[in-house]
Amino acid sequence: MASRTFSTSLARALRTAHPQRSVRPWRSFATVANSPITQLTTLPNGLTVATESHPHAETATVGVWIDAGSRAETDKTNGTAHFLEHMAFKGTNKRSQHALELEVENLGAHLNAYTSREQTVYYAKSFRKDVPQAVDIISDILQNSKLDKSAIERERDVILREQQEVDKQLEEVVFDHLHAVAFQRQPLGRTILGPKENILSINRDDLASYIKTNYTADRMVLVGAGGVDHAELVKLAEKHFSSLPVSSNPIPLGRLAHPKTRFVGSEVRIRDDTLPTAHVAIAVEGAGWSSPDYFPLLVMQSILGNWDRSLGAASLTSSRLSHIISSNNLANSFMSFSTSYSDTGLWGTYLVTENLVNMDDLAHFTLKEWTRMSIGPNEVEVERAKSQLKASLLLSLDGTTAIAEDIGRQLVTSGRRMTPQQIESAVDAVTPADIKAVAQKYLWDQDIAIAAVGPIDGLLDYNRIRADMSSLLY
Repeated sequence: MASRTFSTSLARALRTAHPQRSVRPWRSFATVANSPITQLTTLPNGLTVATESHPHAETATVGVWIDAGSRAETDKTNGTAHFLEHMAFKGTNKRSQHALELEVENLGAHLNAYTSREQTVYYAKSFRKDVPQAVDIISDILQNSKLDKSAIERERDVILREQQEVDKQLEEVVFDHLHAVAFQRQPLGRTILGPKENILSINRDDLASYIKTNYTADRMVLVGAGGVDHAELVKLAEKHFSSLPVSSNPIPLGRLAHPKTRFVGSEVRIRDDTLPTAHVAIAVEGAGWSSPDYFPLLVMQSILGNWDRSLGAASLTSSRLSHIISSNNLANSFMSFSTSYSDTGLWGTYLVTENLVNMDDLAHFTLKEWTRMSIGPNEVEVERAKSQLKASLLLSLDGTTAIAEDIGRQLVTSGRRMTPQQIESAVDAVTPADIKAVAQKYLWDQDIAIAAVGPIDGLLDYNRIRADMSSLLY
């Protein structure tokens, strides 16, 4: 019998120099001019069908991207979107759980789902010839899940165990705390899994209400990538999704109105001296997906870079911060991040260190590099960062699932899809002056959010760290 993958997972939205004497030309990561285009069709009920067809591909990824995640919940129902994702695989009015699993297994397909703060996604990867059956399965689990009460009770324990596993992943813990303090008492500040008391109390009515409110045609995109034909997928959409309800107040994709988000300069510190390393995230408010500052902030993130001592490449990396941290043994690793949502974001640095006596220096030099961006990076490091960013963004579109993910995410967040060529052009257009401008706008003397876990007694007082944002100069 063919093997299969049948699981749920969390997805995180994208987180993903020494001067030289002369600037040399930088290699262009030019994409093929006649690369496949994204075809779009909107059905009468508002459902968008989007495809990128590769005529010679023998496999395809098809899935539904929904403009709703944990941000669409309330305090009482936080965790419902993720709970519902689990329940989608527990049987429908047409297929029992066993029949569903057996059907996927016999196709040799991969059926998966994930929930983020702003999106819920169900997708399948299959052979080209099995696309109609894959679409049928996805439409069935989206529209006809039984939500059996006994299955709900069984799934509570599964989700609680998943929560325990997530709690062991300190990076996940720190970023959840960072969201909680940066967006206090707001939907973006809640976790995706929800608190334990909600997991124990969510019932069938909560799940059904979430479906009724959020699983509407105008907030969905049916995406196909690889061995798919656009006209055929449109016909499949008409067959399987024409009965989807429409919102009482339909809103074009990418324009879903959220209550105005307020970034709060604040911190949370959870001291645990039993841990071997301290984990610290420092962030400012970032930009949303559609902001003109989105790409300059990504390039600035690339300038700061990432570094991990275990990889042994400190002397070979271009990041100035990595040289400072590695040469002074200030940290085990650091990661720059730029996380975007529809109307806001978080931009910052995540640090892990066992050098507990020099944590003040670690924060100091990190923010000193931030401040240097406000004064202006040099042209060489900007060009290098742009090349690295283009390589990262374009090479990530490797495979039908990655392409489908890119199409779905872009359409539900902005209402359009930028082609790889347009992305490359947008990155190429960023100049050192743009970096300086966004640094002065987002970094210079701005409020910060801090989340720290572990043996963090040596971390500077919040007000001292905040003061560094406006006083550090090279």
